[in-house]
Amino acid sequence: MNPSEKCDVLVIGTGIIGVMSALYLMNAGKSVTLLERSEIAGGTSTGNAGILAFPEIIPIPAPGIMKKAPKWLIDPLGPLSVPPAYALKIAPWLWRFWTASSPRQFQHGLKVLTAMNQLAASEMQHVAAIPELTHYISNTGTLDLYDTKTSFDAASKDWEEKGRAGFTFERIGREEVERLQPGLAPKFQHAMFTPGGLQVGDPYEFTKAIANLVISRGATLRKGEASQIQTVGETTIVTLTSGEKLNADKVVVATGAWSKPLATSLGNTVPLETERGYNTTLPVGSFDLTRQLYFNDHAFVVTPLSSGIRVGGAVELGGLDLPPNFRRSDALLKKASQFLPGLKTEGGKQWMGFRPSMPDCLPVIGPSRASNSVIYAFGHGHLGLTQSAATARLVTDLVSGTETTISVDPFRASRFS
Repeated sequence: MNPSEKCDVLVIGTGIIGVMSALYLMNAGKSVTLLERSEIAGGTSTGNAGILAFPEIIPIPAPGIMKKAPKWLIDPLGPLSVPPAYALKIAPWLWRFWTASSPRQFQHGLKVLTAMNQLAASEMQHVAAIPELTHYISNTGTLDLYDTKTSFDAASKDWEEKGRAGFTFERIGREEVERLQPGLAPKFQHAMFTPGGLQVGDPYEFTKAIANLVISRGATLRKGEASQIQTVGETTIVTLTSGEKLNADKVVVATGAWSKPLATSLGNTVPLETERGYNTTLPVGSFDLTRQLYFNDHAFVVTPLSSGIRVGGAVELGGLDLPPNFRRSDALLKKASQFLPGLKTEGGKQWMGFRPSMPDCLPVIGPSRASNSVIYAFGHGHLGLTQSAATARLVTDLVSGTETTISVDPFRASRFS
């Protein structure tokens, strides 16, 4: 594509948000060009847990959370860590996170996440019905496990909110826990079981399959890294690091944790930060895992993938540049071996990814400050895969100039102004 040529819609980024948006846009009759700097699904979409976590409507910044944070931060391998080298830089983000945990802001976030995840569950049904994609999604059911009755009871209000939102689950005891997932440590006497818990067999392969599908239907894939976006009249010009310029009628920014500089070039200052997530993927056969497991008191999950068993989670607020600390993966795997005594921990592949996270735990979806021709779609934190189809629906509504399926006002970048 040379500067004199125009594409209809240029989608920057081929993670799950970008390729899902491309799929929806093409279904709406748009001509789509995908721009990728490295490889399809090469970022966070490579190594997430594969859980379609639609019931996860409880905002992470909840009232009282900052009282728990100091205890977590004492342990450098605990569920929340801030490397000393990054502490000063992350301070403004943590302040915004704290303000988002007020009762009023929490209720706002709960309402918004409920609407978003209900839409996500509905839209993913349409995606799962596409013949080329249906075999990637399965119903494994979900076990949310608690160490003690005290911690289980403390979570009861969250489960009540999920029930009011229409999600179905049941409280179970040890006998039922053992039936649903044999081999768990005896300490797990209290759990919630969600029969409708959905799992993507392999998030990397799923994302690639969507990309291959849109390319087979006529989308163009371009290699290059966007460094700046400018709007000139009816045209949007995307400048690449190579100096090449691409013209488009509409541009979708879906570059995950790397979206901040592009938003800045369009006049939006967004407090986008990076939660570094760690995991280990063990070989197939390492444990007879029948469904996805949440170890809620320890902030990590164990999930069954077609490529093996993935053990991952927790949060390290460390930005994009610090080297990985794979001791965090080791610590999670050690806990998993205690909770699943028969787990074979040899031969695992470690990974670290960058979750693009906003302090209020809501994504940025909506037009840029500079122009309605540039649509943002980033900042989904832990819920990128979960909210991908809902985001694609909203992006397509915005590009098409039609009323959005749900309001995008809570997701606008300007909410931080």
